[in-house]
Amino acid sequence: MGKRCVVSGAGPTSGRKYKRRGMVRRKGGAGSKIVGKTLRVIRPNLQRVKAVDEKGTVKYVWVTARMIRAGKITKAGKASVQRANAAKN
Repeated sequence: MGKRCVVSGAGPTSGRKYKRRGMVRRKGGAGSKIVGKTLRVIRPNLQRVKAVDEKGTVKYVWVTARMIRAGKITKAGKASVQRANAAKN
C-alpha cells in the first residue's frame, strides 16, 4: 500500500502538466495555446514522525507537514509526552 497521512488520509493524486506556447493577450500577444499535456503524480509532503496516539503508545507514522503545523498530532518527545500525560490527569 502506498504512503498516506494517518490524520487526513492524503495520498498521491494524479494531474496534468500543461506545455504552453505563445504570448498571452494581456501582454500584447495573439493568445497562449496548450500544445502538450503530460500526466503527472502530485504527492503530499509526508514526514515520518514519532507520535503519541490516543492510548499513549509511541509509533512512527506518516503525517503531512500541514497536519504537523496545525498541531493535529502530538510528537513523541520527553516534554510532549509529559504534557500529554498531564492533560489526561
